[in-house]
Amino acid sequence: MSVLHVNKNNFEALKASDKPVLLDFYADWCGPCRMVGPIVEEIANEYPQYVIAKINVDDEPELAEAFGVFSIPTLVVLKKGSIVAQSAGARPKAQILAMLEQ
Repeated sequence: MSVLHVNKNNFEALKASDKPVLLDFYADWCGPCRMVGPIVEEIANEYPQYVIAKINVDDEPELAEAFGVFSIPTLVVLKKGSIVAQSAGARPKAQILAMLEQ
């Protein structure tokens, strides 16, 4: 499955997913975000049991604010619409997968 690019118009449908959802809050100019991006893409391709989504904080400041994103990258895991894990800063693949498996 490919990475979904989320905005305020399609976020509600994503939130209703039965699968665990990983939200990657990023910006194009952010160095650590560019490190995490390929890892997130890998997870999307290798683990179809998860929904992987990216949210550009410059384009969607309301969503970033709703999740309390103050630094990027921020990764958020939703299950049944509720936050079960959240972390700021670049993370290796194993840590991101551990967040999804909580």
